[in-house]
Amino acid sequence: MMRFFEAISVGIKALLINKLRSLLTTLGIVIGIASVLAMIAIGDGAKKIIVEDIQKLGGLNTFTLYRVSTKLVGGRRVPIRSKEHFNYDDVLAIEAACSSVKGVTLRLPSYSVVLVQAKDGSDMRAGYYGVNEVYTELMKWDLRAGRFISTDDVNNATKVAVIGADVATNLFGNASPIGQEIKLGSARRQYTYKRRTERFIVIGTLVPRGRSLKFGINYDSQIFIPVTTMQQRFTGNDRILQIVIHASTVEAIPKAIEEVKAVIRKRHRNEDDFYRIFKVHSETSSLLKISAIIKIALGSIAGFSLLVGGIGIMNMMLVAVAERTREIGLCKALGAKNSDILLQFLSESVSLCSIGGLLGVGLGVFVGKGMAYLAVRIVKIVPTWLAVFSLQWILISVAFSAVLGICFGLYPAVKAMRLSPIEALRAE
Repeated sequence: MMRFFEAISVGIKALLINKLRSLLTTLGIVIGIASVLAMIAIGDGAKKIIVEDIQKLGGLNTFTLYRVSTKLVGGRRVPIRSKEHFNYDDVLAIEAACSSVKGVTLRLPSYSVVLVQAKDGSDMRAGYYGVNEVYTELMKWDLRAGRFISTDDVNNATKVAVIGADVATNLFGNASPIGQEIKLGSARRQYTYKRRTERFIVIGTLVPRGRSLKFGINYDSQIFIPVTTMQQRFTGNDRILQIVIHASTVEAIPKAIEEVKAVIRKRHRNEDDFYRIFKVHSETSSLLKISAIIKIALGSIAGFSLLVGGIGIMNMMLVAVAERTREIGLCKALGAKNSDILLQFLSESVSLCSIGGLLGVGLGVFVGKGMAYLAVRIVKIVPTWLAVFSLQWILISVAFSAVLGICFGLYPAVKAMRLSPIEALRAE
């Protein structure tokens, strides 16, 4: 054990004698580890952005049934002749009959932004949705103040509204909007019999949710009212445009889809071509795959610098063996074993790579955060882009650098170990 620590001590002292050469040799490892760690952090940050955007849509276990007016036949769009439409009873039937479904909510959206006015004259353009009482619960969207739409609000078609963070700020500033009155215009003409403006009482505000990357919708500039109120006051019919299904698990989605289709066929004269299904998991899995491929590709490119750094370590160790041939011969003549020589030169290589790995981690954190900062300002798709550094990858980086030291230091160490003491002492 004493010989072990002595060999390591001698190896480290040899590195300190040639500080500049050791530092320059270590740069390859530092840059390699920093590059790999930064690329992985940026890739994991992109994945986090995608996952957060998925959660805004309701989660991976969500799929949406939406009414369509055309279908693709022979490469061209033709109108759908079906007169079937979704209604609120479909929602209740799906909840009652589908065992693979955890919950069902709905959306009756206004696809155009309308003028919303506060009592003091403040106004802005915003979109609005008719929803049921479980919307925020299933969409995992918390309230900032007040309450959300209740079952009584839906049953009685009350004129209440829950507003997004931007609507609250633009219309009421720092004042509380709870109990305040807003005027809300009707949606597009195809969803209403006549254009009108209705007054609503604000009963709640929602926490900021941001913008959807996939659809570009600003959730914070939305207003939510009871679906029955929207039908009575604006659309004049019982139609629902979108039904959002939350399966019990992601794996249960195929079964849930079949169960939902069976319910819709039963309730709509065996017709199922008047709607389409948007599966969040299928639509976003390709984005996650692209993110993973980019991370692997960038990590692999950065990994080449590690290979170059490792070759530099081997080159320096071979030079060290050549320079210290007489020293090796003297050590062997004084009783040093082959294992002591091997351990001494391996310890130099491993120490060099480990120090490079630790410095590389520090540089990688700095570079990763810098790249994330630049990504937000160059791409301008998301307001923030986090560089995600996990302890697992940091430990792997340091451990890998140590393994690299063993791999690239083994040949020079074996070469030093095999030197004949007599020949080594003769060396000039």
